[in-house]
Amino acid sequence: MSRARQPPLVTGISPNEGISWTKVTIRGENLGTGPTDLIGLTICGHNCLLTAEWMSASKIVCRVGQAKNDKGDIIVTTKSGGKGTSTVSFKLLKPEKIGILDQSAVWVDEMNYYDMRTDRNKGIPPLSLRPANPLGIEIDKGRFPQKDLEALFPGMSADFTSENFSAAWYLIENHSTTSFDQLKTAVVNLKKQANKKNEGSLAYVKGGLSTFFEAQDALSAIHQKLEADGTEKVEGSMTQKLENVLNRASNTADTLFQEVLGRKDKADSTRNALNVLQRFKFLFNLPLNIERNIQKGDYDVVINDYEKAKSLFGKTEVQVFKKYYAEVETRIEALRELLLDKLLETPSTLHDQKRYIRYLSDLHAPGDPAWQCIGAQHQWILQLMHNCKESYVKEQKGKDIFFPMLDLDSDVRPSPIGHLSQTASLKRGSSFQSGRDDAWRYKAPQQVIFVEKLTKLVVSQLPNFWKLWISYVNGSLFSETAEKSGQMERSKKNARQRQNDFKKMIQEVMHSLVKLIRGALLPFTLREGESRQYGGWEMKSELSGQWLTHVIQTVRLSSESLTALEIPNDMLQIIQDLILDLRVRCIIVTLQHTAEDIKRLAEKEDWIVDNEGLTSLPSQFEQCIIHSLQSLKTVLDCKPGEASVFQQQKTQEDVCQLSIGIMQVFIDCLEQLSTKPDGDIDTAHLSVDVSSPDLFGSIHEDSSLSSEQRLLIALSNCRYLERHTFLNIAEHFEKHGFQGVEKITQASMESLKDLDQRLFEMYIEFKADPIVGSLEPGIYAGYFDWKDCLVPAGVRNYLKEALVNIIAVHAEVFTISKDLVPRVMSRVVEAVSEELSRLMQCVSSFSKNGALQARLEICALRDTVAIYLTPESNSSFKQALEALPQLSSGTDKKLLEELLNKFKSSMHLQLTCFQASSSAMMKT
Repeated sequence: MSRARQPPLVTGISPNEGISWTKVTIRGENLGTGPTDLIGLTICGHNCLLTAEWMSASKIVCRVGQAKNDKGDIIVTTKSGGKGTSTVSFKLLKPEKIGILDQSAVWVDEMNYYDMRTDRNKGIPPLSLRPANPLGIEIDKGRFPQKDLEALFPGMSADFTSENFSAAWYLIENHSTTSFDQLKTAVVNLKKQANKKNEGSLAYVKGGLSTFFEAQDALSAIHQKLEADGTEKVEGSMTQKLENVLNRASNTADTLFQEVLGRKDKADSTRNALNVLQRFKFLFNLPLNIERNIQKGDYDVVINDYEKAKSLFGKTEVQVFKKYYAEVETRIEALRELLLDKLLETPSTLHDQKRYIRYLSDLHAPGDPAWQCIGAQHQWILQLMHNCKESYVKEQKGKDIFFPMLDLDSDVRPSPIGHLSQTASLKRGSSFQSGRDDAWRYKAPQQVIFVEKLTKLVVSQLPNFWKLWISYVNGSLFSETAEKSGQMERSKKNARQRQNDFKKMIQEVMHSLVKLIRGALLPFTLREGESRQYGGWEMKSELSGQWLTHVIQTVRLSSESLTALEIPNDMLQIIQDLILDLRVRCIIVTLQHTAEDIKRLAEKEDWIVDNEGLTSLPSQFEQCIIHSLQSLKTVLDCKPGEASVFQQQKTQEDVCQLSIGIMQVFIDCLEQLSTKPDGDIDTAHLSVDVSSPDLFGSIHEDSSLSSEQRLLIALSNCRYLERHTFLNIAEHFEKHGFQGVEKITQASMESLKDLDQRLFEMYIEFKADPIVGSLEPGIYAGYFDWKDCLVPAGVRNYLKEALVNIIAVHAEVFTISKDLVPRVMSRVVEAVSEELSRLMQCVSSFSKNGALQARLEICALRDTVAIYLTPESNSSFKQALEALPQLSSGTDKKLLEELLNKFKSSMHLQLTCFQASSSAMMKT
């Protein structure tokens, strides 16, 4: 046995108030299992079961009946659950009675007027109905609440046509402030109306009395004759006589009432005409009302009137109605054309477009106005974009526009570029940063202003265009409440058929946007046929990297705005491709400009050396590279949906070559500075490290730089570049995602080492060649002969002069850079030792004293420069000594040792520079 269901419970009713016969929707719980289960439904005490329509166990639709209570519960009774309860109530409103001459927004049936006093229908003409103001004086509505009057006169009514009419209620409601004299006038008016009705009936009877009497006499005579004679003879004569009497009566009546009847027919005709005019004044006045409402812009009123006229007179056969209805159709057709023109008019708001489409749909306009509007909007957006380009191209050609690069010394001027404003309809939660420092003070190129204007135009217009399409797809153009399902279905069907067409429209807008930007910034990426349509700009000079960065941010913002509209990604892919090309171009241009800036660094070399033997040039070079990479940070970073700028192999190779080129430009700059003739170098000063001993009159602040000094400074810079700067730059390249950093570093290092070696060989040539060249003349000065010479008394002067020259080289190098001393001194010693070995090997024979003199000088030189000896110089000294005869006696060895000590003692001060720790030795 099934469990009993819960009693019905009404939890909601919509609407919750209204007049009788209002259609309501009742919602609740356990409202029955089906239509047969519903056995009772009352609203405000009135049974509404007859109009009830069971929809589901939680929904019933019905109409409210004539209830006595103005507010009450909704009670549902079912077989399965019994009598239910209600948590809500319904308020019954009393309908306002509409008089025959009152204006109404709904159609009132004027044929059947219900007379509540006689409780029967009277098919009488409207002109004979009782007036709305029976007293004939001005009505002054009082301020008495309706509820108070109802309580004061229970069961009564202020309607004078009601059988429960209350005169006191009527007077209080309509004449509460009327004076007594006016009320007396009202009484007189009522009496006149009553007298007119009585006199009219009495006069009608008096006018026909003679006819009635004559007819009565004739009928009485006939009756008496028939009774007296009773024969058939009399019957014939009496019949003839009756006919004569009737004919005479008819003729007399015609004579008497001909004029009266004529006037009556004329009056009836006029009355009928007035009746027709009164009853159908809506149709007769409709053409004029349509024109007036169109002028006022009340299109809703026109459409409602047209629907009403169409339902009443659309299929009429009455000629006069046909004539006037044709006039209505003519004006409606003109309205359709007017609305279509307004719909296709640009610019227009989305709200107005939806409104005009709805109007045209309600007027059953031919074609598809919504699709026409979409097409017109599409063409208008394209036209706006091309007009924007043409205006800026003309403006550029009309004046000479100059936009310098970064200039921090100029006056501060407000930037002409404004931030892109976000449309109120888009809530994407992203902000737009211009990417430019406020300290930038240069004028914006026309191409940059054009791109901002173009993207702003598209971002402001495309959302409404897209929303119009969405409304067209879901059918909300015709009814946002989804009541007109037929129109919605047709709209959805049309939208499905035209999806590809709309997709082509969006793609055309996107292609135009991208190509117009390419024409302004990347004209070389357009095909030949597209240059005239999308290009036309005067490219006097390419945009700088800073402006391209700004443009990239502008296009990125536009892409974010369009993505927020939920436009499919495949339609926006072309914008991502444009952003990628702009990013690549920005990197290329920035690196090219960086190379130009680095080339100009040679002009900023001041030749002021710090304690490490460096000028500011390496630091300036590194800072220039870092600043360039930092300016590319936003370009190198990938936003959502963007690809890496280095995804293409060609881009990697181009960037790598440009980076190597930048390094090579700086290396060439160093070479140019170090090898430029003295006359081409600006006089600069060299500051000396005060902590270093200035033993030999090193370069002072007021002395000019020599070529050898510039070479030393360049060598010092090269050494620092190799060990620090190039490695730091490589780290920055890797940090910013550059590809092929190892290749860049390797190529740069090789080029730098090659320059360093060439500059080093050049300096050694400048310093070692004079010393080496002075050895042979010094040895054989005074006709010296190794075969015939005296006993050695000490080291000869030529060797001392060579050592002094070597010491001068040491002092010069030490003054510039301590770290270069071992490298330079080692090569100088190698050159001197090699030359000395050659000279010894060229001697054919030595005497005893000559051999001792040569060994003394070779050993003195070798021992003096011992800390700078290399395998090559050691080999040269060994070969030189091997070319000499061996010392045979101890006396010679002792003399050699004494002379060496004497030499070292006498030149102790000069040889101090050669007494540094061996740990400072640098191998070359």
